[in-house]
Amino acid sequence: MTISMYDALIPLSINNLENLSAILAKAESHAQSKKIDESIFINARLFPDMLPFSRQVQIACDTAKAGAARLAEIEVPSHPDVEKTFGELQTRINKTIEFLKTIKPAHINGKEDLKISYIQREKEKNFIGLPYLLNHILPNIFFHITTAYAILRHNGIEIGKKDFLGN
Repeated sequence: MTISMYDALIPLSINNLENLSAILAKAESHAQSKKIDESIFINARLFPDMLPFSRQVQIACDTAKAGAARLAEIEVPSHPDVEKTFGELQTRINKTIEFLKTIKPAHINGKEDLKISYIQREKEKNFIGLPYLLNHILPNIFFHITTAYAILRHNGIEIGKKDFLGN
């Protein structure tokens, strides 16, 4: 059995973003039941020089949608980084999932040797399709979702491995 680039990216990204959404729902419920201002969690960090929870969610979404768009050779959807509530972050996740659902196997499969170039933080980035997927997109999605999870867990949200992995 072989796995396609589509199978490695789209269903996996959707599943992990849905799990992240469920974790956010638990955090929001926790904040409401304990009467904690949700901005405490939204702005929480594991260490002062790390990005806050909100940015971890934004970057996880951005990595999934940009990776899919670049492999499909279509324009990357733009979502400004303005979320300040759990509800706004949920909307961001949902928009990303809806975009990912528009990507079909034919858009991505067979792009193992695709040359990908883009500018990020004023630097040109150059990749080849399959290494871009396996060595850049997927590790970054997992890193930012894991960090978001860790921030919430560190701040007392009762979540565990089953929440991270989903059903």
